[in-house]
Amino acid sequence: MAIPNTYTKHSLVRVSAEFTLASTDTDPVTVTCYYKDPAGNKTTLVYGTDGALVKDSTGKYHVDITAATSGYWAYRFEGSGTVTAANEAEFLVLASQLV
Repeated sequence: MAIPNTYTKHSLVRVSAEFTLASTDTDPVTVTCYYKDPAGNKTTLVYGTDGALVKDSTGKYHVDITAATSGYWAYRFEGSGTVTAANEAEFLVLASQLV
C-alpha cells in the first residue's frame, strides 16, 4: 500500500500551489517557492527569475524537485501583491530497497 506524499529516492516530485481571489484563479504580483531538503539545505525560487518555478495557468504554479536525499522535505509557496497567501507542506523520501 502506498503512503500519501511518500516517494523513493531520486524521484522527481512535483509540488504546486493555486492562488485565488474571491474564488477566481488570480496571479499574485510575486510568487516565491522555498524548499528544504532533509539535511537542511534551503532553496528559494522566484517566478520570473528562476525557470524552475513554472506558471501552468492563471494562479497555478509548480516546481519539480529531484529528491536525491531520503528523509522529510518541506516546501512553501508564497504570493504577494494582488493575492497575499502562503501554504506549506512536506513529503517523505524513502531510500530504495533495490539500489
